[in-house]
Amino acid sequence: MEELFHMTVGQLLHKTAERFPDVQAAVYTERDYTRTYREFDEETDLYAKGLLAAGFKKGDHIAMWATNYPEWLICFFAAAKVGVVFVTVNTAYRVFEVEYLMRQSDAKGLIFCDGLKDIDSYAIIRELCPEMAHQKPGEMACKRLPRLRTVFSIDSDREGCLRFSDLKEMGKNYPEEAFRAVVNSLDPDEVVNMQYTSGTTGFPKGVMLTHNNIVNNGKCIGDCMNFSEIDRLLIPVPFFHCFGMVLAIMACVTHGTTMVPLLFYHPVRCMQTIQKERCTAMHGVPTMFIAILEHPDFEKYDFSSLRTGIMAGSPCPIKVMAEVVERMHMPEITITYGQTEASPACTMTTVHDSLELRVATVGKAMPFVETRIVDPETGKTLPPHTQGEFCARGYNIMKGYYNMPEATRQAIDAEGWLHTGDLAEVDENGYYKITGRIKDMIIRGGENIYPKELEEFIYTHPKVKDVQVIGVPSAKYGEEIMACVILKEGAEMTGEEIKDYVRAKMARHKVPSYVKIMDSFPMTASGKIQKFKLREMAVEELGLQDVAKIETA
Repeated sequence: MEELFHMTVGQLLHKTAERFPDVQAAVYTERDYTRTYREFDEETDLYAKGLLAAGFKKGDHIAMWATNYPEWLICFFAAAKVGVVFVTVNTAYRVFEVEYLMRQSDAKGLIFCDGLKDIDSYAIIRELCPEMAHQKPGEMACKRLPRLRTVFSIDSDREGCLRFSDLKEMGKNYPEEAFRAVVNSLDPDEVVNMQYTSGTTGFPKGVMLTHNNIVNNGKCIGDCMNFSEIDRLLIPVPFFHCFGMVLAIMACVTHGTTMVPLLFYHPVRCMQTIQKERCTAMHGVPTMFIAILEHPDFEKYDFSSLRTGIMAGSPCPIKVMAEVVERMHMPEITITYGQTEASPACTMTTVHDSLELRVATVGKAMPFVETRIVDPETGKTLPPHTQGEFCARGYNIMKGYYNMPEATRQAIDAEGWLHTGDLAEVDENGYYKITGRIKDMIIRGGENIYPKELEEFIYTHPKVKDVQVIGVPSAKYGEEIMACVILKEGAEMTGEEIKDYVRAKMARHKVPSYVKIMDSFPMTASGKIQKFKLREMAVEELGLQDVAKIETA
């Protein structure tokens, strides 16, 4: 990539459709939906016109509360074509979070699906807007959500709602000239998408991402994986997160690569789809790959078509990476590091990096992105092999948090550097290692302990399937170490054995004071482990409430 693109998401899709008209854009195995890039471009034009016909204007916000449905893809590109800001909603949200997001985002429209596992999405919408039962669809007046005017149902007819498919019919009669006028008025530096941070602490913030943010990040990500029109990417990660939207959708569309989404992650569905669709790539967080590798039916499936993909979202255990390379036939799997505020990738390994670099680092700075390690206290740039805070600056940095100017100022300094809050170090060749979160660092009696280091070591025990290390309050030392461990199926082990294992190989102050054997970890819908919940559980179970000073912001 010799220079940055300067185009909208809609312009990108049209350009790709011209280059690869007959290449499949999207293939669903769980829905009757397959489209070539030409067909997808034409279909999203109709839906874009439908949004205009339904009263949405450039700059309005529309929220999507659904798993990885075809309608999610359609609406994202349709909205992008006419400047309607697409707001993604975490599928795990319930009434409190949905109300907060809809109010904070000023969403004028909401699209929802029925298939949200144990969440009755329509019941939540009716609880928030009981008035809709007596109002005409498209003309809502809701006391709790005063900006909301229209609700669209994807799956079924619902009282007070329009069907999402109605937009396509409405678009057929919308004037082409008026549609083109809106399309031509867009600027690539305008906001196209708002994603809410996962909210592991405090209230979620609406990250405003522009066309240029996600188009260019997607292009650079796909370049690192050597994507082309012959690749087929399995997408089991949620679209509402940057992993799904940018590392997957945008990386595909910038390269004419075929998207093969799953409605939601399931290890057997992943294995079946890889084999059936001859996928060449797969994205996932480490827990997704672990579940596939550990599945009793693993050997029954053919992974020989796989080549590359991305493992990201949380620290990737070295052993898991090695097994994915060997057993899942993914010799060119990559690692990406970033955060939503950076749309999201800041660094990445490439298919050309050695396996050692791909398992031990998160790669070099992405093209056109400046990166550096600074002292969290002074802001001074630190030399190689010195731990500090990872900062980034460039085209990929968000426009800001929606309606949160002070939070934006805290995240992005006066010189344009995004302060990630992540601890990292860089070597003399420019390869970065993420060593932990500033808030995750455990300080025990004045000794700094980095959870990632301990996690990597404990993970090498043959009986350990997964591990998370947290700090818990201590009246004597300030903090003590707790290891939360998931054992492999059929394995038996005591906490003392874990302590002995660490004691034999690591400094005494790194031996966990507490070990909890667990069946699973609390997670966000995007697959991130919620360490703050582990800490809350530990404080409760250990009776440390009087000592605890739990951070909630």
